[in-house]
Amino acid sequence: MTITASMVKELREMTGAGMMDCKNALNETKGDMAAAVDWLRAKGIAKAEKKSGRVAAEGLIGIAASGNRAAVVEVNSETDFVARNDQFQELVRRIAQTALATDGAVASVAAAPIAGGAKSVTDTLTDAIATIGENMTLRRAAVMSVGNGVVASYVHNAAGEGLGKIGVLVALESTGAAGPLAAIGRQVAMHVAATNPLAATRADVPAEIAERERAIFAEQARESGKPDNIIEKMVDGRMRKFFEENVLLSQVFVIDGENTVEQALKNAEKEVGAPIGLKGFVRMALGEGIDKGDSGDFAAEVAALARG
Repeated sequence: MTITASMVKELREMTGAGMMDCKNALNETKGDMAAAVDWLRAKGIAKAEKKSGRVAAEGLIGIAASGNRAAVVEVNSETDFVARNDQFQELVRRIAQTALATDGAVASVAAAPIAGGAKSVTDTLTDAIATIGENMTLRRAAVMSVGNGVVASYVHNAAGEGLGKIGVLVALESTGAAGPLAAIGRQVAMHVAATNPLAATRADVPAEIAERERAIFAEQARESGKPDNIIEKMVDGRMRKFFEENVLLSQVFVIDGENTVEQALKNAEKEVGAPIGLKGFVRMALGEGIDKGDSGDFAAEVAALARG
């Protein structure tokens, strides 16, 4: 299989490894991107696949809340200039408000009458494209709700009320005081924005991801030449660290730098006046996984290396 410059670029952005290391990894794995990431990690060249993936799109994340329910949407535009446009920002707010009355699926939001108007979200976007002169799309949407408790929110790199580059919802279930519960919920949402957890609890980590990590750690440990029983203990230790770093409740709470998020919620129960349960979270960062395309300069650089 021919290893292209765009493949090398993609792997480089995913892992932070050097171009030649990425090229070698792709050659060794016959162009299999996931296997190439694992190959680099096993060799100690890349610590982990970047969670953000290939970030490229412009636009805004929008959040709307009502009672014990909140919605978050991602609306993309071609340029940041349009994302700063008042008309576009109001459009994102209305789409987020519309999402509140749906199940959170993109198709449901797109088909629903937009908040404050008669046309659907899709038709309203079409009209906006004609007016503003730039393509726009509703890419993602999610809704969270609780019976008793709060759905706290946080927007990072805010461009306006409820608008920004990263949006987080955190659902906390409790029968306690709403004010203190909302306060700790917002802090946890800020933590999620900063750390981008893989899952809320260990049980929520997909089995295939845990198995993949264990396999990589085992390969790394075997290169030490130690006996199998020692290798098993080394792998178990690295898996514990993996969960501590990637599972929300097990992470060190960035607000105080001492307690885990789980303990911070437990500590907050005294002020809230009732037990607090974490139902879940949603985190959206603008442009996650969207590739803008390749730079000609980068391709030339890789081609030069290949010739050398």
